[in-house]
Order: sequence, then C-alpha cells, then structure tokens
Amino acid sequence: MRFTILGPVEALAPGPESPGLAPRHRAVLAYLLLHAGVTISTDRLIDAMWGPLPPDSARAQIQTTIAAIRRMLRASGADRMLATRPAGYVITPEPGQLDLHEFTSRIAKAPATSDDERDTADRIRTALALWRGEPLADITAHYVEGARARLNGQRLTAVERLADLELSLGRHDDLIDELTVHAAANPLRERLCCRLMLALHRAGRQPDALHVAREFRAALAEEQGLDPGHAFDKLEQDILRDEPGLRAPATAPAKPQGINFLPYDVPDFTGRDGELDGLTRQWTSNSGAVVTISAIDGMAGVGKTTLAVHAAHRLADQFPDGQLFVDLQAHTAGQAPLDSGAALEVLLGQLGVPAQHIPASVADRAALWRSELSGRRVLAVLDNALGADQIRPLLPGSSRALILITSRRRLTDLDGAHALSVDVLPAADAVELFTAIVGERAAAEPLAVLDVLQLCGFLPLAVRIAAARLHHRPRWTVAYLADRLRDQRRRLAELATSERGVAAAFTLSYEQLTPDQQRMFRLVGLQPGRDISPDAAAALAGLPPEQAEMLLEDLLDAHVLIQHQPGRYTFHDLLREHALATAAAQESPDAQHEALGRLLHHYLHTASTAVDHLYPEGKNRRPRIPAPDTPAPAPRNEAEAITWLDTERANLMAVGRHAADHDWRPHTSQLAATLHRYLLGHAHQADALALHGLALQAGRRSGDTAAEARTLLDLGEVHFWWHGAYEQAAEHYRHALNLARESSDQGAAARALQNLGTVSTRRRDYDRAHDHCAQSLALFRELGDRGGEARCLTSLGIVHERQGRFEDAHEHHRQALHVYRETGSRIGETIVLNNIGLLYQRQGRYHEARHHHDGALELSRRFDFPGDEAESLNALAEAARSMGDLARAAAEHDTALTLARECSYRPEQARAHDGLAHVHRDLGRIDLAHDHARQALELYIALAVPEAEEIRTFITGLAPTADGTEPPETSTAHRPTPRAAVPGP
Repeated sequence: MRFTILGPVEALAPGPESPGLAPRHRAVLAYLLLHAGVTISTDRLIDAMWGPLPPDSARAQIQTTIAAIRRMLRASGADRMLATRPAGYVITPEPGQLDLHEFTSRIAKAPATSDDERDTADRIRTALALWRGEPLADITAHYVEGARARLNGQRLTAVERLADLELSLGRHDDLIDELTVHAAANPLRERLCCRLMLALHRAGRQPDALHVAREFRAALAEEQGLDPGHAFDKLEQDILRDEPGLRAPATAPAKPQGINFLPYDVPDFTGRDGELDGLTRQWTSNSGAVVTISAIDGMAGVGKTTLAVHAAHRLADQFPDGQLFVDLQAHTAGQAPLDSGAALEVLLGQLGVPAQHIPASVADRAALWRSELSGRRVLAVLDNALGADQIRPLLPGSSRALILITSRRRLTDLDGAHALSVDVLPAADAVELFTAIVGERAAAEPLAVLDVLQLCGFLPLAVRIAAARLHHRPRWTVAYLADRLRDQRRRLAELATSERGVAAAFTLSYEQLTPDQQRMFRLVGLQPGRDISPDAAAALAGLPPEQAEMLLEDLLDAHVLIQHQPGRYTFHDLLREHALATAAAQESPDAQHEALGRLLHHYLHTASTAVDHLYPEGKNRRPRIPAPDTPAPAPRNEAEAITWLDTERANLMAVGRHAADHDWRPHTSQLAATLHRYLLGHAHQADALALHGLALQAGRRSGDTAAEARTLLDLGEVHFWWHGAYEQAAEHYRHALNLARESSDQGAAARALQNLGTVSTRRRDYDRAHDHCAQSLALFRELGDRGGEARCLTSLGIVHERQGRFEDAHEHHRQALHVYRETGSRIGETIVLNNIGLLYQRQGRYHEARHHHDGALELSRRFDFPGDEAESLNALAEAARSMGDLARAAAEHDTALTLARECSYRPEQARAHDGLAHVHRDLGRIDLAHDHARQALELYIALAVPEAEEIRTFITGLAPTADGTEPPETSTAHRPTPRAAVPGP
C-alpha cells in the first residue's frame, strides 16, 4: 500500500486495480496522513474539514468517512494501519508507504556539509522527484490552503538548496529551466529569484538576469510595498558590473578515459528515473570503497539490458580504469549459455591480458580476474545471466568495482547483491518512448496511442516493435495499428520483426523452466480469472497446495508470473496469451477440460463453505458441493469467509462466465445459487444480475426447471431489494411459482409465496401479504426449513404491525429472532432487530426503538452489510425526530443517504430524502425541505409505491398560505416499510 499527497491524493494498492475513495474521504485521509502517528480527535477533523461553520451532519460524515477508509484499507490488506484510540484516530503508515515521509527522510539524509557535493545534489534531486505537481491537488477542505502552503515551502527550500549545490558544481545551464518554472509560480520568493539571476548570468545571459531582477523588484513593490533585501541589491549590482567573483567555479579537468566495451546506448532511452537513481545511490553509498553488486531482474522484454547499459554509460566517468561487458547468453536464441570459464576469458581479454597468459581452469582464471581487478576502479556489466552459479566465479575480490548483472531470474542465492526487479513502463514513459520513435503521428492520435500501449501491456520490447512497425509504414494510422493488435489470435505475431519478437523472447524463458514448471505455466494460462492463489493452482494442476505454491514461486522467480500482493499470482497480459497458446499446443483437449473441471469444483466447494459460514440459515436450500479429491484449506469462520469471497469475487465471476460460455451449465447455475446471498447482502448488484442472467440462460437451455425457478427468485430479489423494481420482481416471483408448482418443488414455491408477500407489503395490500406469507410458512414448516420459517415469521410480524396488531407482531418477531440466533444468521438478526425497533416506534416507545436499531447498526457494520447499515441509520433518525432531536435526525438521515448512494440502494435513498424533508421542514428550512421532498418524490414515482402520493401532499403543504401564516403540519404519520426478511437462500 502506498499513499501520495505530494500531488493528487491517492491510495495505491499493490494490485492491478486500486480501491477508490470519494473526494471527501480522500480529504480526511490526507489530513490523517499529514499528521501520521498523531491521534486526531473527531472535533479536530471536523474543524479541519469545515472550519468554524460545520454542517449539522459533520460528526456523522466523519464517522462514515472513517468507515469508508477502513473498508479501503481492509480491501488492500492494510486494515491495521488506521487505529481508533480513546482520543480519536491515528494512522501509522510503514516506512516507504507515504511520499511525504519519504521526501523528508531523503532530505534529512542529504548531509549539510559534504566533500561530495554531487552526491548531496543527487540525493536532494531524488527526493524532489517524488513531487507530482501541486500537493493535495484534487481535494478541497478548510485545512488544505494552509497545509499546501507549508508543503510548498518545504519543497522550495529543497529546490534552493539544490540550486546552491548545482551552481557550485558549475551546472548553471541545467538549472535555468527548472528555476524559471519555480520562480514563475513563486514570484515573491527572493532567494529563489537570486539563484535564477546567478544561473542566467553564469550562462552568459546578463540582460535576462537583470530583467528577472527588475520583474522581482516591481512585483514586490506592487504586492507588498517593500524593497528587496541587501543581498539582492548587491547581487544585482555585481551582475550589472560583471564582477569576477560571480563567475562559475573552475571544474576539474576531465580524466583520461580507460577501456570501454559497453554496447550502444539507445538515444531514445525513456523513464526509469527511480531505477537509475537507485543504482547510482547503491554505488555512491558505498563510496566506491568495496565491490558493489546490483542484480537487475525482470520478465523478458522489460528492458533490463537497456537499463543496465544506460546506467553504465551514465556512471562511466566514475570508473577511469574501464567499463566491461559480457553477454552470458542465458536466453539467446540458438546459443547455449556461456559457461563461467568462457565468460572469464572474455573479461580478462577486455582488461588486456594476452590470450596465452589466460589459464585453462576456471579456478585459475577466476583468481587471475580478481588479481587484475585489485586496485582498479572498474564497472562490469554481466548481461543475460542464467543463475547465481554462473555468476559467482565472475565476482571481484576487494576491488573498487561496480558489477551490474541482468537476469530473467531472481538471483536469490547471490549473497550481498542489491536486487532490483524491473517492471513494465509507467504510462507516461511509454507514451514518451512511443512518440520518440513514431514522431508527429503519435501526437496527432493520443487516445489511439494509449490503446496501442495498453495492448502492448506497456512492455518496452512490445512498445518498441509496435512503434517501429508504425514508423516504417507511413500509410498506417495509430488507430489502424491498435485495431490489428486487438485481434488476440495475431497480437503476438504482430509484435515481431525478422530479428526479434515478444513471443520468441517468451519462448526462450519458457524453455529454461523444468517440465513441472512448464506444466504449471501452461495450466495457469487456462485460468479464466485475473489472478490465482496457490490453492486454486493446486486444484488446476491436481497437486497438493504446498507443491503448487513452490512451483508458482519458481515461476515468479523466473519472471513468467508476477505478484501484486502476497499469495496472489498473475500474468502480464502478453505472457497470458503466450501461456494460453502454449497450453493449446501442448495440452490435449481432455487434459485442459479436466484441469478446468478441477478448478471449477474448487471454487464452487470453497465458495459454498464460505457462504455457509456467513448465511447458515439457508445452508439446506443451497446446492451441496462435495469436497474435491485433493481438498484445499477452506474458510474456518465468518472473518475468513468474507475475506476469501471478497478476494476471489472477480475470479468467481470470471469462472461463472467461462462456465456459461463453454457448456458447463450446471456449474453456472450452482455458482449463482451459491453466491446469491453474498452478492446481495454486500451490495454487489451488478455482479449478481450478470451471474443470475447467465444462470437463467443455462437453466432454460438445459431444460432444468428447478434451476430456472431458483434463478428467477434470485433475480427478483436483486430487483426488489436494491433497485426497488417491484413489478419486475413480482413478475419473476409469479413465474417462479408457476414453475415450482409444475415441478412439485415445494421449497421454491414457499420462497416464491413469501417473496410475493413482501411485494404486497410494499404496496400496502396487507390482507394479500398475510395470505401469501401464511401459505409460505405452512410449506416451510412442512419441509422443516428453519431459515424459511424465520423469514415468514418476520414477514407476518410486519403485516401484523401494519394492521395494528402489535402483540401478534411482537410474538412473530420474537420467534424469528430466536430462530435466526439459533441458526447463526447475522443478517437475519440484523433485520429483525430493525423491525422490532420500528414496531416500538409505532407504539411510541422511542428509547426501546433506538436500542434495537443501535444493535442492528452494530451488526451491519461488523459484518459489512452496507444496505442494512443505511436502513438502521434511517430508522435511528426517524426515532430521533419523533423524540424531538432534530439535529441527530438530520445527521443520521444524511449518513444513511450517503451510504445508500454508495451502494445504489434506491429505496433507502428515497427514505432518507423523505426523512430529511420532514426534519428540515420542522427546523424551518423550507428550501431544503422542498429540495429533499422533490428528490424523494422522483424516487417514489420510479419505485411505483404509495409514498409518492404522500410526499406530493407534503410538498403542497410546504407552500405558504394566502394570509402568510405557517403551512399546516402534513404527513407526520409517515411510516417506513420495514424490510420483510432475509432475501434468498
């Protein structure tokens, strides 16, 4: 996890997709990060966000924001970073996770006095490279202006210190553009202006230096009515007189160049600033006193050799005794890897040792190599290494040498080496590289350029080949090239020339793997999802999890797999295509089918176990999935279950789509039925609709009436609970009921009747609702389905409450709560507690009502039920309004509205707007009341519910009367419709 505030405020997860936060949430996160390690109270946060005039809902908004930040951190595996203390909240990022801490740490480590000014300047420049524009650039809050000014002050102090160093090193020409930008942004900063004047003067631009002085003097007088200081006046006069003391210091004469065997350094080298700075720091931090070994590893085509050669050229002047290079040929087409003895012969020859003086044995050659390097300052690039055994004889002894090694494998056994794993290019650097090769055509089609780069996976080799093809085809447009690359069947063929190609580079990496590693590589390519765990890979390959994990780690070390977070393995997009093509060529159709069958069975069984932990009351109504032949560890409790489901959700959806597309219809239906409660309860509506849509098609194609009825019920519940599409839900329920009766499926019939009862309740047709629920209750009891029985008891309790039969309502809710607690259903318990609270509200027992709503709120937050959290907050607000606590009611409704919007829960959005309209009317805020009432009306009309007419009457009552008196009280008996029961199995 990495946080940035020196530019746009971002929380960057190590995975391919970073979890998003709303601007308000990022503003709170940034304030906590600015005070990392310090406990910040809620009052202090409110003051920071809004200043002296916070809204009534400020405290509730802070609580909601902290919850959102916690969800983001939990999704990224960093949930312990934000802690709650008695006095407030404290965030404690680890070293390297916050760019501000990294900046201040690097500046602090740049020595105030040093014999090596170049090293100090490099350290400061590396720190300044962390800035990505205006700090806190994309957020607004009361504290931002002051914090931004303080941060910019720290940056400018570092810039001025760097300028002093660069000027003393005679680098005035390199400074001018940089100082000009900073001076334009800070026209009243005298010290900065002085350094720009001096740099211009030393560059022979005396008139420009004096012009800068005049501009500063005029701006200072106009803005502050002041004159510049004495130092400025003296510098201006010295420039005017061209005083000799202002001239650049004499630089040391260039040292004579030694031997240089480095290959050509490409002129269009782009990016890699961080990697280059890291390599430079590793050398300079050792002060050249001992051997420094840097092992650069990465996947094929990522630019390891290009980086090493460029770094070697950049550092060449620090190695007057020579720069050496040898290709160890570990991945060279048509060549066997160079053995250590042959490599030593090449290196000794480059040092000038005559061939006749080079010994025959590897040991003697290594000894001579160490002897020749003793006392020399040499840089050697050992390119394309196979492994540590090939490298060890090539390492110097006590020489002042820098050894740069490149390899497609991580050299974990090479003791003392500094490891640098090279990733694909950032988007901006890839655009720069592509444009440097292609020229004006790239600048004319910026969006098409991004398409090409994404299709190349930002892999430097692929980018270079694609750009070169376009450069040599003047009639092609960038968009045309992108269209050619979109065809996955030919993409790798497009990314090849007569001398090099992406697929060829991948093939060489593949051929260096063992047979077991090659098989795992092929099978992981079959995985429909984006990443894979060791347990899933074990199922895919039919291996024990421990052996599968060892093979995945081997593939990770060989850079044919990548890892964005611990325990998760994935491919670069182009390598995924290569793995899939290799599997198609080397695995029989039967073997591929069996591997995918094992994987689908693994996901189904583990998902079933996880959902049973979370929703035990529906266990008997979900498909029973037998344990696979080689079972993997399954979630053992609720916390592990939700973690596994959240982590694997994208893969589960991908598996469902793959099963539907490849005639695994029973798997699609079983997966949809298994995941229904999880997707519904945790607000993953889009995934639920997509998966149930696939399951419905699968059930109809296979003629599975039971599966079709079950899926119709699941789809209806998604439409009912989250979208408020009650008629569409009712159609699905009626169709499912007919199918269930045709096939004598009593369980599906009971569920359909209960769901039809919830529709009737929502439409206030309580007699029909009672009939449906009574029939459903009888069927569930006949089947011995305790979970279904509890759902019907809840629904009947609501109907009795609506009919004014409060004692019957209490009894039904009491029985339902007992069953839910007995079966361990947290979601059922949450819903019943809210319904009991609403019943107490109807009886005017508001303190008891809030007690039950608070219990429901605590459960919904603990188990991450966002929809139920919104319901609990709305219910708490309604009780608070009835008790006359309008400020609390407004705050709780406002928080509920925010949550309902975040999870697209339309009925609770309408309920929150309705409640806020009444609260603001009671507070005399007629404009706000009218605005919320209008939004509630729009939602009620879309939901087609009776509340629409009530809110219309309310809006009419807001209009002033003819005699100017206050409008009459209207719609005070507004009653929310409780949630009937736990939806689905």
